[in-house]
Amino acid sequence: MFRRKKDLHFAVNQLISLAESKAALALCGLALLFAAAFAWFAPSVSAQEPQFVVNTKLVVVNVTVKDKSGRLVTNLKQEDFQILEDGVPQKISVFERQELSTEPMAPLSFATRPQTLEERAAAAPAGASVNTQAARDPARYQNKRLIGLFFDLSSMDVLEQARAQDAAIKFLQSQMTAADMVSIMTFSSKFKTVVDFTDDRESLIAVLRKMATGEGADLAAMSTTGTADEGDDSGSFVADDTEFNIFNTDRKLTALEDAAHKLAAYPEKKALIYFSSGIQKTGIENQSQLKATVNAAVRSNVAFYPVDARGLVALIPGGDASTASVRGTGMLTGTKVASLRASFNDSQETLYTLAEDTGGKALLDVNDLTLGIQQAQEDIRSYYTIGYYPQNAAEDGKYRRIKVQLAPSSALAKEAKLEFRNGYYAGKTFAKFTSADKERQLEEALTLGDPVSELPLALEVDYFRVARDRYFVPISVKLQGSAVSFAKKNGKQSTALDFIGQVRDASGKLVGGVRDQITVKLTDADAEKLDQRHLEYDTGLTLPPGKYSLLFLAREDLTGKMGTFETKFTVPDLSANKSVRLSSVILSNQKEAVSAAVGEADNNKKLMANHPLVQDGQKMVPSITRVFRKDQTLYVYFEVYDPGIDPERKTPDMVASVELMQGARKAFVSQPSRVNKLGTSRPGVVAFNFQVPLTRMTPGEYISQVDVIDEFGKKFAFPRNAFVVLP
Repeated sequence: MFRRKKDLHFAVNQLISLAESKAALALCGLALLFAAAFAWFAPSVSAQEPQFVVNTKLVVVNVTVKDKSGRLVTNLKQEDFQILEDGVPQKISVFERQELSTEPMAPLSFATRPQTLEERAAAAPAGASVNTQAARDPARYQNKRLIGLFFDLSSMDVLEQARAQDAAIKFLQSQMTAADMVSIMTFSSKFKTVVDFTDDRESLIAVLRKMATGEGADLAAMSTTGTADEGDDSGSFVADDTEFNIFNTDRKLTALEDAAHKLAAYPEKKALIYFSSGIQKTGIENQSQLKATVNAAVRSNVAFYPVDARGLVALIPGGDASTASVRGTGMLTGTKVASLRASFNDSQETLYTLAEDTGGKALLDVNDLTLGIQQAQEDIRSYYTIGYYPQNAAEDGKYRRIKVQLAPSSALAKEAKLEFRNGYYAGKTFAKFTSADKERQLEEALTLGDPVSELPLALEVDYFRVARDRYFVPISVKLQGSAVSFAKKNGKQSTALDFIGQVRDASGKLVGGVRDQITVKLTDADAEKLDQRHLEYDTGLTLPPGKYSLLFLAREDLTGKMGTFETKFTVPDLSANKSVRLSSVILSNQKEAVSAAVGEADNNKKLMANHPLVQDGQKMVPSITRVFRKDQTLYVYFEVYDPGIDPERKTPDMVASVELMQGARKAFVSQPSRVNKLGTSRPGVVAFNFQVPLTRMTPGEYISQVDVIDEFGKKFAFPRNAFVVLP
């Protein structure tokens, strides 16, 4: 079972009284760079929207019917359809047939001067308005094709942004049809709807032309996930930002999920054209967020059409002029070329997955980016909108399977092919749950495999050796503070949080778990700060070397919001390592006094004395997002095991230093730290602590490289970690 570490921390180093706390929580400053990764945008619904979507439990299903030859069938009536939910026939209450034109509108003339918004408003008929966001009514979207143009500025460099911008303008000028309504969305540091659905081509083009090319492009370099090149045996620096980039990947996927939630307000089928330069895989993959994004799109009738803005790419061995020359033997052995190709393929595979799982299509390796939008036009030509009020009114959050079929009396009943979404998740009212219902909800969330992202999580797993064949594995979990609800009670803002974790080995066997519930009480002033802070929970367990998977779940017990996180991790067998035997390298910006802890940790002196991250009565809190401010101090901690020993003095001779690199420039080099004695709490351990003030560091992305030399063992190592410094 997990060992539990019970203490509570506050970002500004002030203790919050939590008499009922039973586990470790930290309240810290939320990194601005990753604020968008946790943003939750509920659909903005006005009073003019269709009432059956917003204020009722009507279930809407879009159905495409094709005959045996693949031709669209457009002449069916309501009585030709039957719809079942979990095998139970349902009464059709809403039926509409959508027939969409594919004839392009007349190309815009470039001979005349484009009109301003004021000029077009003055020339518009009485009652017309260029404010398309206010013109939401059911008839407005009748027989309309809804296309969202989503520009992921954080993944594209300047040239790629310009290419995507030009493609969108070309589509609007010469390929847009009278049935098309287009919305423009962007994501750089946060998700934003720039223009709601409109058929005003000139206003859309004007917005695209004003889009600042280069916005968010500085984040594109950070989004490239790579590992140290195996062919680089020169001993020089190679960036390894795998662990850092899980948060960049999740930020992109969360932005797509936000877009799907916003589009859920429209019952029609929607196509979201996602202009991107790929979404990299990460070494610590959060499959929950990918699945949650796909599920949100399916529930919202949104199909993703990813468009790779890089177009047709010819990978140059060793990279082009924008990258530094290859070092070591990587070019000679071919490992560098293979690494570039694998990284490129991984970035496209995620795009393909998003399209395949939502019913869209990905446009990859094509220079004409407008083909991706045209594919969405072709796929949304004619369909039927069917709505029903489900007979099962239980708000239990369970999955309801939908089946649509033609009535036996229809001439096409046996030969037609119907395309529709297979089901949906029912709503849930957590306040009405009994204790048994709440327990069952947790069990289902862990066993059914459907990820949940209502309560955003981030997680880090580390390892430290405690015996020859046993390793202590600290697990740090971060929750977005603004997503946690509090209730006023006895003059305090309070809530309860449930934590459940399951660790399985490579064969799928459950080898460890944690189950914790804590009660958090804050003053009104501290509760108001949660919008810009986060909560951090610590736990840990002891494991032998091996490969493992972790499924972690958190639930806020006031509203029932839950979040899950899935990741795979490896505990290495350091006894088989012929080089320097190192623990995880911890980066932190916060230390808290163990004496400030409340609950069981106060009485568990043995646990705190042997905890690797507790030194001199202070506990180091890992920085999961690896984002720091200039007014903070970077703490670096790691351990070396079984160093070489002087045969005469019976002591080791270990030397270590920390280098901070920004690009090819060394921004900081610490004084070497020499250790000539072993630790006393655990055998064969040499511990290193470094403190680096960030005051003189310019904002941007850095690589922290730890140089470790074992003088007697004649060994060395230089592990690296990426982090970001904000102003």
